[in-house]
Amino acid sequence: MNRKKLIVIIILSLLGIFFIVTTCFRINEKSKPKDLPPGTHGVIVIEAVQTTNYTYLQVEENKNKFWIAVVKSTTRPGDSIYYSIASEMKGFFSKELGRTFPSVFFVQDPSSKLITPATVAPQKLTPQKGEIVRKPNVSIKTPKGGITIAELYKNRENYKGKAVIIRGVVVRYNAQIMNKNWLHIQDGTDNAGKFDLTVTTIDSVAVGTTVTFTGIIALNKDFGSGYFYDVIMEEAKATDIK
Repeated sequence: MNRKKLIVIIILSLLGIFFIVTTCFRINEKSKPKDLPPGTHGVIVIEAVQTTNYTYLQVEENKNKFWIAVVKSTTRPGDSIYYSIASEMKGFFSKELGRTFPSVFFVQDPSSKLITPATVAPQKLTPQKGEIVRKPNVSIKTPKGGITIAELYKNRENYKGKAVIIRGVVVRYNAQIMNKNWLHIQDGTDNAGKFDLTVTTIDSVAVGTTVTFTGIIALNKDFGSGYFYDVIMEEAKATDIK
């Protein structure tokens, strides 16, 4: 091989190495979360596991690896996810996967793009009327010493200011509004069209889980701005989460 050909090969090799390095750099920069506003998480997906309703994702944030779960999506390894609302479930067992996660964060607001506070409307309470749909095929066994949602609505005056036990499926969850978590549960019972109960608690639960709540019943609670609840359970404690 003459000297001229050798020089050409060396130059082409150097250009190839430069191309590979710069391409990897661009990919890393693209996937690297940007500067984030307070309270916002930016993670890179390492592994994705699909189930019927959820996508479980192993992610990395600031060199820390952990698991999150989002409503089923097409998210793949290498994608970026941004979120600000998540509830941690420790020792969570997935029946479908036959696997226990030491810790998994159920993310309520995943986004592939960074959303700044300026583009997000202030979070409001979720009014019960007209927005909650009855979940089909729900049949929850009444816990010992507890009552059903139908019984609560039927005899609401008897429970005013008292602690009651109710078990139901979590159908909606909003974290940290007025320093508490707001959620809706249903147990499959109904009284005159009332099938859903609003609960406030400091405990974190995930949508789709079945939970027993013990809390104080309040009637005709008005939080202003049109958010009125004829029946609500407050200061609730979550137990027997499945």
